[in-house]
Amino acid sequence: MNLRHVVILLVVAALFGAGRWSLHRPIGHAAGVLVESDPQQSEPASHAPITHGEYVLTPLADYAIEARVISREDYSLDAGSDLAPTDLAVGWRRMSDTAVIDQLDIEQSARFFTYRWPDAPPIPLVEIERSSANMHMIPSDENVARDLGKLREGAIVRMRGQLVAAQRNDGFHWRSSLTRNDTGGGACELFLVTSIEQL
Repeated sequence: MNLRHVVILLVVAALFGAGRWSLHRPIGHAAGVLVESDPQQSEPASHAPITHGEYVLTPLADYAIEARVISREDYSLDAGSDLAPTDLAVGWRRMSDTAVIDQLDIEQSARFFTYRWPDAPPIPLVEIERSSANMHMIPSDENVARDLGKLREGAIVRMRGQLVAAQRNDGFHWRSSLTRNDTGGGACELFLVTSIEQL
């Protein structure tokens, strides 16, 4: 491979990287609460199992949420990535406020959402815990999958669907949290998204 080919490959790689950054660059907001409401959860209209590819999903609750996307992480290699390829860390009430979020060091990895601060939390820790969540997103169809794929950090989004338990024939199982008050392992929502709207 000569120098000209190397330069062309480097330019193509740079353009590809710039294109990906452009598609996923964060959306900025001025300080102020952007989402005033809490997520809404109720008994599901039906507990009837739903076949979703290789999985059987059991509805646990109907769920609707309006929130700010604080962070997103895509997965392709873990055991549940074919079911929930994307996790969204989201916040509402004061956890949708740029003035609060900018004081937190937020990370997602291994299906967890973590936050740290340099000196003291910008709002009480219990409020951070109850006004944010890491959600494992199950798109109900290709249209929802496409819209989820477009979501960027900072997006304000309204979503509806169901919190579910998932089972696969090989014994793999995954169950959603049903409260906003828990933390740690098992505290994430496993969310079958049937409609999504970016506001």
